[in-house]
Formats: sequence, C-alpha cells, structure tokens
Amino acid sequence: MSPPTGALRGGHPALATALDSLEQGLDALREEGRYRHFVELERPAPGAPFVRIADGSGRVVVDWCSNDYLGMSLHPDVVEAASRALAEHGVGSGGTRNIAGSHVLVRELEDELADLHSQEAALVFTSGFIANDASLRALGSLLEGCVILSDERNHASMIDGIRGSRAERAIFRHNDLEHLRELLEALPPMVPRIVAFESIYSMDGDFGPLRELCAVAAEYGALTYLDETHAAGAYGHEGAGVAQALGVTDMLTVVQGSLAKGYGGLGGFIVGPATIIDTVRSHASGFIFTTSLPPAIAAAGLASVRHLRGSDSEREALARSGRTLREAFARAGVIPMPSESHILPVLVPGAERCRAVAQRLLNEHAIYVQPINYPSVPRGAERLRIAPTPAHTPAHAEALAQGLAALLREDAGSANGHSNGHSNGHVNGRLPRAAT
Repeated sequence: MSPPTGALRGGHPALATALDSLEQGLDALREEGRYRHFVELERPAPGAPFVRIADGSGRVVVDWCSNDYLGMSLHPDVVEAASRALAEHGVGSGGTRNIAGSHVLVRELEDELADLHSQEAALVFTSGFIANDASLRALGSLLEGCVILSDERNHASMIDGIRGSRAERAIFRHNDLEHLRELLEALPPMVPRIVAFESIYSMDGDFGPLRELCAVAAEYGALTYLDETHAAGAYGHEGAGVAQALGVTDMLTVVQGSLAKGYGGLGGFIVGPATIIDTVRSHASGFIFTTSLPPAIAAAGLASVRHLRGSDSEREALARSGRTLREAFARAGVIPMPSESHILPVLVPGAERCRAVAQRLLNEHAIYVQPINYPSVPRGAERLRIAPTPAHTPAHAEALAQGLAALLREDAGSANGHSNGHSNGHVNGRLPRAAT
C-alpha cells in the first residue's frame, strides 16, 4: 500500500487505519477480478460505432456497449440545438431551479415529455438514477404506512430510493405475477402501496409483463411505478417506451425515463399525475438540492424527443441491427441469454474469465465490450452486455460473432474441470438472484 498522503500524512493513527481498511477492500476487488478498469476513449472516431482508444496508439475499435442506442448524440438536429443553446445561454444553469430560476428550455422539455406520455405533468432530473432514487424516496416516505413492492431485479437506483424512503418493502420474484398477488393479498386493504418494476431489465435484456403487472396492481389499488430507462425513445410509435408499444400508458401511475440512452443526451425524468409530480418537486432532496440541467443539455434533449416523436427510422434500424446480430450469433454458435429486446447479454461466468474475454476481444479483434460483474449482476452470472445500434453493419455483427465464438470455445476448453463448464447462455435456464 502507498504511504498516506495529504491530510492523512502524519495525522492521527485512526486516519491511517481507515485508509488501510479501504485499500484492503480494493485489493479484495482486484483478487476477485471485480476491480473496475475504465477504458479511456474518444468519441466519435471517426463516427459511430467506432471509438478511438486514448492510449496514444490512435487505435480505432468497434464499440458494442454504448447506451446511445439510436445514435441520437450525433444527430444533426440534436447537435445543432445544443450548439445554439450553448452560444445563447452559456455552459451552466447557475444553480438549483429554486434558487437560480427555472430555465424556459427545461420547462419546454417537461411539457414535451408530459404530452408524449399522455400524462398531466413531468419533472426533469440530472440523471435517471437521481430520478428513481429521489422519486421513490420521497413517495415512500410521504405516504404514511406505505409498502413498496419491488421486482427482485430492479435497478440499483430504485433499490436505493426504496431503502432510503424507510417504507416497508416487499420483494417479488422477477416478473412473477402470482408472487406479487400473494404479497398484495397479505396487505391490509387501506395501506398505501406502490408496485415498482421495469419495462426492460438492462442486464438480462428481458421485458416486464407490463399489462399483467398493471392489472394486478389495479386489482389491489396499488400505484404503479415503471422504469422505462432503456426503452425511452427506442420503443413505441413516438418513442414513449414499451408502455406505448403495448398500449398500456393509461394503466400506469408514474413513468420514469432517461434522456441519456435512447435520446443520446443527459438527464432523467418522471411523468405522472400533477399531484404526484408536484409532491416530488416539493419534497425530493435529490431534486431540490441539485444544480439543474444546463440549457444546452435541455435543448439537446428537447430536440431529440421531438425528432423521435416524428421519426420511426431510428427505431426500425435498431430492430434490424438486433436481428442481424442474433442471426450472426446463431451462425457462429454463440448463445445469448433469452432476450427479445435490443440488448443481447452473453454469459461468461466468473469475474476474471469475463474480464479476460473482454480484454482479448479488444486486443485481438478491435472490439470493445465491457465485462459486467457483481454488484451489477449476481456472482456466477458475469456477462458481456452487448448493445447493437443502427450504426452497426452486418459485417460488424459477423466480426463480433466469429471473434466471440472463437474466444468462448477456447475459454470453455481451458475452463473444463475448473468451473461449472458454462461459458455462455443461460445457466440451467435460470440466473442467481441479485441482492435487493
């Protein structure tokens, strides 16, 4: 361990002990193969789906793990809107909306989002994580006696918000309608309850049964809270998500979404009844005490939302890219996890094994895919999370499939006798449960 620096040098022994404890924790991550290595890169280089590795080599690789699902971060309308707002309004927003004022571009973005989702009101946050955390934390704490029923594979932002609310929580098995029904049935009839779930679970790529979940919630008088983070912009005839695609928007109470993925920008939002939105606006610390979105970012988000309301071409291209990659995987013998969405995860159990396969893809095949490990996914269910975009060509898909297939065959051969023998595909058709 390096000697203590700065304020810790020559300080109280307790400070050095604390630093040593943290360093030991980092060492444990390294030994387990879970230490997070950031790949420094430059976008665009020369344009999607390529990125340049920022190591001085000038090497350009194909990016398969960007959440810029539709390539909207580079869309001319979006770039032009951000550039114009930057020139007119400067870089920052000046502070929180309560103190520095609420920029008209943010209000226009909220109005657009509310109209898109056929809801009374919307509220924009600086990230999708904060949108979930702040909203669930506020609602769970303000509704006296509230019970929040949460899918076991909900995102960490939802889990943090639910825990932070100190409301009673009940975890139902993933997409298990009967288990949800059992939990709701056991509650006193007049206790406020919120059922929280996602439309697309980003680490598995599967859909939630939205219509059925909403029907069960309605039967027991529960509010519904839907996370559309990975569907916003990318699904529905106007980009209003899976709920719009299924025609169930009128069955939902609150919908959360991201401006940083399908819309290609930054920020998050919730839409819902005016009373709920105003309650979150008035009480959520994660909203009240956070500097608001800069005008240029709000302008970019607004331009992206408006474009995708009137254009299906990006969503159609995303669907084609997903089909193309699935076909390439089938030809190469790569078995992705069961997924009907645009996200195609491939299991490579073992944190170190998964990291090694990803590193070899980068070094030997000029393909960038990040390994996903605990706590993002359960131990033993490490994976490569692959996200095709409209910019990926059939040749890109074929190169990924063939390169990954070769590495997985080699990995499976070297792993025989040292693991459970699974190098990709579902482990016995099920995954270990994530901690909630």
